[in-house]
Amino acid sequence: MIRAVVTDIEGTTSSLSFVHDVLFPYARTHLPDFVRRHATQPAVASLLDDVRAEAGESALDTEGVIRRLLAWIDEDRKATSLKALQGKVWEQGFRHADFRGHVYPDAVRNLRRWHAAGIRLYVYSSGSVQAQQLLFGYSEAGDLRPLFSGWFDTRVGHKRAVEAYRHIAAVIGLPAAEILFLSDVQAELDAARAAGMATVWLVRDATPDPDAPHRQVRSFDEIDLHALQPHGAGQGDAT
Repeated sequence: MIRAVVTDIEGTTSSLSFVHDVLFPYARTHLPDFVRRHATQPAVASLLDDVRAEAGESALDTEGVIRRLLAWIDEDRKATSLKALQGKVWEQGFRHADFRGHVYPDAVRNLRRWHAAGIRLYVYSSGSVQAQQLLFGYSEAGDLRPLFSGWFDTRVGHKRAVEAYRHIAAVIGLPAAEILFLSDVQAELDAARAAGMATVWLVRDATPDPDAPHRQVRSFDEIDLHALQPHGAGQGDAT
C-alpha cells in the first residue's frame, strides 16, 4: 500500500519550458546584481564561500564568483550553492508577481485528492527547498504548500544516487516499499527503485512504452495508488 508520494518537479509536476524559458533566464539576468547587493549579508556570503569551495578557487572575488555562477547556469550544473542563490533571486520574481509557478492541472487535482485521502506528499528536486516552496506557494493554482509534508533538495544527495532515496525514506519514517517516487528521468527512477521505492515515469509529451523499465504515464490522472506494486513488481502490475 502506498502511504507517501515523493515527486520531482521539472517535467513531472511542472513544465520543462517554465523552468528553462522563465526561471533560468530570470535568474541569469538578475543574479549578478543580487550577488553584488547582498554579498556581505551572512546568508549570502556563506553561499558565496560554498561556490568558492566547490569551484576550488578560494581567492575568487565577488565578480569572479558571479562569472562562475553564470557558467554553472549555462552548464545546468546541479550545484547546491547555485540552486540556493537562484531560489533567492526567484523569490523576488515571485513576490513581485513577475511570474507564477506552473503546475499541471492534473498534478494539482491529484495532489489535492491524495492529500485529502491521507497520503503524505513530499517534493524532491535539484532546486533548493526555498525554490520549491516558492513555485508551489505562488502557483497559478494558488498556494499549494499546505498539501506537502516535507521538502528535499540535493542536500540529501544526488538525485541519481540510491543513498539519497534511502535517506528520504528514513526521514519520512515509512518502509521504502510504501513510498512512490514520480519523475521524468529514468536514472532517478532507477535509483529510487534500487532503494526499494515504487516508481512511476512521467512521459507527458510521448506515448507510454509498455516495455519501459518503469511504469509510464502521461499524467497524474493515470496513476492508481491502490494498484501500484512496490519494488521488484513488473510494469504491467501498475495498471
